[in-house]
Amino acid sequence: MALKQQKIDVTDRVTGKIKNGEIELFLENTPIGKINLPENIQIELEHHFQAEHTKIYQHVTVTDQPDAKYTDCDNGGWC
Repeated sequence: MALKQQKIDVTDRVTGKIKNGEIELFLENTPIGKINLPENIQIELEHHFQAEHTKIYQHVTVTDQPDAKYTDCDNGGWC
């Protein structure tokens, strides 16, 4: 029995992470390559995401005072 090389399409399993002006490519958790990004690349994101320098940020709504309780007042009891 002889072994032979075969080419398998793994495109839909490849993921990328932006890091230091590059997109690092992974197949599952194994690094497989990188794409160098040009200096002034234009990134199109959904409305609640923002690209700044080499970072991507998500705009979210959070609780202003997550530990505040209904009983938190100067009287020490129900307000």
